[in-house]
Amino acid sequence: MKTRSRSQATILPPLLLVLALTPLLLMPLGAIFVFAGRGGLRSLLYTLSQPDAQFALRFSLLVAFGTALVNGVLGTFAAYVISKYRFRGRNTLNVVVNLPVAIPTVVVGTSLLLLWGPIGLLGQFLTPLGIQPMFAPAGVLLAHIFVTFPYMLGAVKPVLDELETTYEEAAYTIGANRWQTFRYVILPALRGGMFSGLLLTFAHSLGEFGATVMVSGNLRLRTQTAPLYIFAQFEAGNIETANAVAAVLALVSFVIFMLLQQVTQQRDRGGR
Repeated sequence: MKTRSRSQATILPPLLLVLALTPLLLMPLGAIFVFAGRGGLRSLLYTLSQPDAQFALRFSLLVAFGTALVNGVLGTFAAYVISKYRFRGRNTLNVVVNLPVAIPTVVVGTSLLLLWGPIGLLGQFLTPLGIQPMFAPAGVLLAHIFVTFPYMLGAVKPVLDELETTYEEAAYTIGANRWQTFRYVILPALRGGMFSGLLLTFAHSLGEFGATVMVSGNLRLRTQTAPLYIFAQFEAGNIETANAVAAVLALVSFVIFMLLQQVTQQRDRGGR
């Protein structure tokens, strides 16, 4: 009897969790694939073969790769400086670089327009020169870099904070400079954190909407990302078309987070 009661007590919390998550997460995700596949596989493949859909998916993947690459370098550098250097205003800088998480993405897009747009603080001087980053791929990339910057920082900085300084000191004693110490001592220890940060950055960039819709102009075959394409198709009443692209994004995101989970588990085992 005690064994049965213990097993019931063990099964009950997960069951309650699944019941709670079913209408909140599982059913909405399932609805995407139900509507995407209503016309059959042939209809789904035909929808995804359309020039607009293919451009939106390619453009989103390209921007996500570019965002991950830029923030991979900048985020790691920022994490290293904030973690390893002691200077006045360090805590304030740490708060500022993490602000994009708290700021609504629409506000981010508005701020970029007010800076780089045709009437912006800097854009008004660039427009006469024929340079206009807004409503162009460069503006979309800028928005995604801004929005996703904290993800790389948040994945790398905790690893640096926990890294013992004895390894660095040993490298300095044998004549290594700061760059050599970073390359051969610190960088190998950051691989897991950097990979996690890159995956998070890529996934968030792939689904970014609020800032993108402000700075891109949602221009067909020019600046329309996959989330903007989905929104435009829903607005036009093309539910199956929108969900076909949404299903692709959902599958890509699922694969990314499965990889992220494996990396995290391997890192935890390594820590033990």
